[in-house]
Amino acid sequence: MTARRPRIAAVIPTLNEAATIGGVIAAIPPGVVDDIIVVDGGSDDATVAIARGAGAGVIGIGRGYGRACRTGAEAAERCDIIVFLDGDGSDPPQQIPLLVAPIVAGTADFVIGSRTRGAREKGSMSLHQRLAGRAIGRLLGLLYGTSYSDMGPLRAIRRDALFGLGMRELTYGWNLEMQMRAARAGLRIAEVPVAHRRRAGGVSKVSGTFGGSLKAGWRILLTFARVAFETRHAPPPSAATPARR
Repeated sequence: MTARRPRIAAVIPTLNEAATIGGVIAAIPPGVVDDIIVVDGGSDDATVAIARGAGAGVIGIGRGYGRACRTGAEAAERCDIIVFLDGDGSDPPQQIPLLVAPIVAGTADFVIGSRTRGAREKGSMSLHQRLAGRAIGRLLGLLYGTSYSDMGPLRAIRRDALFGLGMRELTYGWNLEMQMRAARAGLRIAEVPVAHRRRAGGVSKVSGTFGGSLKAGWRILLTFARVAFETRHAPPPSAATPARR
């Protein structure tokens, strides 16, 4: 009997991405992703209407990047693998097959798309984003023996593994918390280089303003401190060094 192909869901958090969301959904490879779930944080433009018109399921929630990611993953109850990507067009959806391949093959539980190791369009990542990713990656190496090169939004994880992590963060610290808890839990982690572009339209809620950058940075620091402190009361994690592809 032929084994069932894992069902895959793409979860896309949005907030005022009318200029880009239609193109992002249209670029998701057919026959690879089974469910497309847009989780909207209260857009006051046409994001929701465009996403529905493009064929995605849409869930409306309050603000919070982590809240959106968790809500989308919860809604994907028929799926085995969750892919997270932004709705601004900066992460080409055509890379989803590359991202999920190690999980489908059974060699990884969690795969991160590394922008710093891939081909980046000029201006797509600021210097402070690159430096922060490297610095935090080294700190996680000291904590868990697992180093990362990036905290990018394009990532894939087995759904059961995700809900076994005990994720709590509802804001921009979600990605970092996932990486910390995955390392601590001993998940099989892989990093694959991915292309990264400048956003295709609209304004970034993080790097688009000084206040947004400051708020996101603060939440990430708080998340790091909270999860790192928890490790003092937990057994040592298994080694889970990202496979280099």
